[in-house]
Amino acid sequence: MKSTGKILRYQLRDVIRGRWILVYTLVFLLMTDVLFRFGGSGERVVLSLMNVVLLLVPLVSIIFGTMYLYHAREFIVLLLAQPVDRTSLFLGLYGGMAIPLAGSYAVGVGLPFLWHAGGGGGGGSALGVLLLTGVLLTCAFTALAFLVAVLFEDRAKGFGAAVLVWLLAAVVYDGVILIVVTSLWRYPLERPLLVLTMLNPIDLGRVFLLLQFDIAALMGYTGAVFSRFFGSAVGKGLALTVLVAWSVVPLLVGLRRFRMKDF
Repeated sequence: MKSTGKILRYQLRDVIRGRWILVYTLVFLLMTDVLFRFGGSGERVVLSLMNVVLLLVPLVSIIFGTMYLYHAREFIVLLLAQPVDRTSLFLGLYGGMAIPLAGSYAVGVGLPFLWHAGGGGGGGSALGVLLLTGVLLTCAFTALAFLVAVLFEDRAKGFGAAVLVWLLAAVVYDGVILIVVTSLWRYPLERPLLVLTMLNPIDLGRVFLLLQFDIAALMGYTGAVFSRFFGSAVGKGLALTVLVAWSVVPLLVGLRRFRMKDF
């Protein structure tokens, strides 16, 4: 644990010194501030930010996470020559990337809400869910990025695989669900749709956010099913557990491969 803490502190300083993390913070800060100035209430701003967060946060996390681990190859080889176990090294590297990304996102979105006082229209609970969803998606796609970087030795292949993972989760998966629903509309699809939603962290985050507003009716019968399930305490707890699992499972698989990898 001491080794993990030392590596984590070093990586945090290294990442925070980079200008890209400041740019990432400023993008969300300026975007949120502009939405307040032209959009009005806090809930409307959260709703406007939702799609941006669901697309941009996973994309930045998986791309920068993959690049980060590839660029740290020489540092990894150097530390492996020292009395540092691989588990501590991998977890320290992961924390050194996921924590700055999640913190930058939370600061960029949260500060405008503070100085605009929620836009005078509440939105406190919706903002909390938006921040929590963004942080969990950051952790999940950073873990996926580390898994991709460990699986692919070649940087070009790893970068391509990372972009492909994002495309599948953000774009293709929704198309597949639409085809399934259209083709099997005669059959009861409530439970299969719930399972399919939880198999994609972006879709799960989207449903979780939409149910914070009174627009479930716009989603039709599916919205009623989601509202009934995810609106309950059990449903919310399960959704959060699955989002956390999307961080833990890829991280553990990546750690297992990292411990067996020959550098």
